[in-house]
Amino acid sequence: MSKPITITAALPYANGPLHIGHLAGAYLPADIFARYQRLHNQDVAFICGSDEHGAAITLRARKEGISPKEIIDTYHELNRKAFEDFGISFDIYHRTSDSLHQATAQAFFLNLLEKEALELRESEQFYDEQFQQFLADRYITGTCPKCQKAGAYGDQCEKCGSSLNPDELIEPKSTLSGSTPVKRKTSHWYLPMQNHQHWLQQWLSSGRFDEMAFPITEHQPSSWKSNVMGQCTSWLQDGLKPRAMTRDLDWGVPVPLPNSEGKVLYVWLDAPIGYISATKAWAEQTGKNWQRYWTEPDARLIHFIGKDNIVFHCLIFPILLKSHGGFVLPENVPANEFLNLEGQKISTSRNHAVWLHEYLQDFPGKRDELRYVLCSIAPETGDSEFTWKDFQTRVNSELVAVLGNLVNRVMVLHHTYFKGKCYRTASCQSAELQASVERMYDELQQHVEAYRFRSGLQSVMELAREGNRHLTQREPWKTIKTNPDQAQADLEDMLWMLAHLGCGLQPFLPDTARKVFQMLKLPAQLAWQDEIQWPAGHTLNSTQMLFEKIEDADMEKQRAKLNPAPSDPAPTPSLAAAKDPITFQDFSRCDIRVATVLSAEPVEGANRLLKLTVDIGIDTRTVVSGIAEHFAPESVVGRKVCLLVNLEPRKLRGVDSQGMVLMAEDLEGRLHFVAPPEGVNNGAQVK
Repeated sequence: MSKPITITAALPYANGPLHIGHLAGAYLPADIFARYQRLHNQDVAFICGSDEHGAAITLRARKEGISPKEIIDTYHELNRKAFEDFGISFDIYHRTSDSLHQATAQAFFLNLLEKEALELRESEQFYDEQFQQFLADRYITGTCPKCQKAGAYGDQCEKCGSSLNPDELIEPKSTLSGSTPVKRKTSHWYLPMQNHQHWLQQWLSSGRFDEMAFPITEHQPSSWKSNVMGQCTSWLQDGLKPRAMTRDLDWGVPVPLPNSEGKVLYVWLDAPIGYISATKAWAEQTGKNWQRYWTEPDARLIHFIGKDNIVFHCLIFPILLKSHGGFVLPENVPANEFLNLEGQKISTSRNHAVWLHEYLQDFPGKRDELRYVLCSIAPETGDSEFTWKDFQTRVNSELVAVLGNLVNRVMVLHHTYFKGKCYRTASCQSAELQASVERMYDELQQHVEAYRFRSGLQSVMELAREGNRHLTQREPWKTIKTNPDQAQADLEDMLWMLAHLGCGLQPFLPDTARKVFQMLKLPAQLAWQDEIQWPAGHTLNSTQMLFEKIEDADMEKQRAKLNPAPSDPAPTPSLAAAKDPITFQDFSRCDIRVATVLSAEPVEGANRLLKLTVDIGIDTRTVVSGIAEHFAPESVVGRKVCLLVNLEPRKLRGVDSQGMVLMAEDLEGRLHFVAPPEGVNNGAQVK
């Protein structure tokens, strides 16, 4: 029997609709991976659901003047249907307001208390006197101490991505009344994270730790993404600190103890347990044993998340699972970075977003087009950007002109010359095509199992390109006049290749794969590398167009929906003029290399400077970079950068800087890394 695989996708807050940033960050890669594993006949539990507790829900409810229950019911159903309509293949989409989840979370909490894994502490926390309420992290805003930008929350700055606590905010304000909160004493149960530092470091660095009686799923740390390891390493280097596991709120899972009225479980204790309770609910519905997917030593656990959830899934949740006992730890946490939109960050408050449910209404029958574009630009190793122009270009020049054109040409030619009738059993006489198909399967397996879905999709599309080249070289429209048997053999080779192309497309573009199989009169789904079978005399179904061109007018309508123009627009920034010419000899003296940031920390007494340790392949060196106003230290660790390595060393604020990180500045003065393509090694020269 195959190992059970639990695949979780981050539980979205039920306080608003889904947008393409959510899809690109967690749900599309998780769906591709789940579909791929099922095609290999693996025992998969693909788990998700609505996160219906926490301050974000109550803030939305207060803003709209309705109850939290009304908010979660509205958005749970909206998002559940959007996922279903888009074809995300969850085995269950549960919700944390369910009674089964409440019982599971409370039992988990009581288990932690029984094992003395939590500590009761008294502390001073922010309190809004006007509303007579203690303030959860998201009820407090202020200026970020890391990037100095206003509007940071008490748990995170969404401008620079830094994790915070409310005491760090400069000039904190209550989001309820707008007034400055005061400090009052309260008691909470804390998770002493510092007690777990040693084994976490062992586990993250080696995949194992000393107490091997624990049913840990061994992982290969080298397979974890550099951005994930970098953020975890940064937290561990700073030293883990206690974190409260309960909150003073009236919305959430109640603390199951006497005299605990008004206290609920912290959302980052409550929410990840939602994966477990959802698995229980799915097991009840299907007659399965939920424990097989969470407690069996051979079970595989993989979390798909965005980069803002890395610490919770790689440090806090593993501590909770180990403290409880009996659960496996994650084999991998392939977190993606953020997807930007038309040159700006996605902003739900400014309606600068492409909402999933609206896309499905505006582009009926075009689910795979969005899947293709989002996978092609997936922010796997760094932030990426979606534009409607790029969407149109990729659909028209790649899906229509390459993939759709290939399938249409082969099918039309075969129907024209042979009335869609195959004269031999499914097979291929071309060694070239056979090698191309085998290469696709080999590359696809390597890429998907390493969570490189963008590269995996490229391997499938490369087979389509090779198919077009092969068809053009064989010219059956010419050989039909002189050697009809050869034309027939060439086209049946191409039909065999299309069947395997459909197999490769299944995890990425499932609707398209089904259409290909339907035209070939094959089952709607084929297991991975199944032998393609049809008898001699097999007759194909009629040809259908896979894709349609996207028109300019459609794109203009979509762009018009973003950020309605203000009545008094700000002046448009202009680009700086080009500098004076230099000679080629001057330029050739610049030695620019690909490098990876190993660590980052602020430079004492300098608000704009970060001290970076970088690996440039030939050595490791220190670089001081003026990017602290744009990036938090932990957000740059693990990034691939381009570095000018032969710049004369300079001492900046007492630190010797041996190079310069190349950055691009946009029209609004924001900095962006000049990032090398994926797969380029450290030390590679930029020419």
